[in-house]
Amino acid sequence: MSKINRYHAQLFADYLDKLRAAPDGDGSLLDHMTILYGGGISNSTNHSGANLPVLLVGGGAGTLRGGRHLRYTDKPSMANLLVTLLDKFGLPVDKIGGSTGRLPIETLSGLTG
Repeated sequence: MSKINRYHAQLFADYLDKLRAAPDGDGSLLDHMTILYGGGISNSTNHSGANLPVLLVGGGAGTLRGGRHLRYTDKPSMANLLVTLLDKFGLPVDKIGGSTGRLPIETLSGLTG
């Protein structure tokens, strides 16, 4: 399993390198897109969706600030991240699935890291 995970991580890294190298307007393709990469389950034995390992990559055409590791101490659901991202994309919604609100991704209140 480790070899498969390493292989997939390398494929993703290679893809990001290509996006970063591709010019697009005033930046690169990576600057102008957002990719959510990770798992939908954190513990397959328990079928747990808590503490999901996800990466949010790209600049979102200037709507996202990168270079940070955010860890939420109040254990929000993945649906909260999706609601927050839709806001960033100019498609605000009040709720997705079991979401309970938006994540504070602009400021560091309620976050560590």
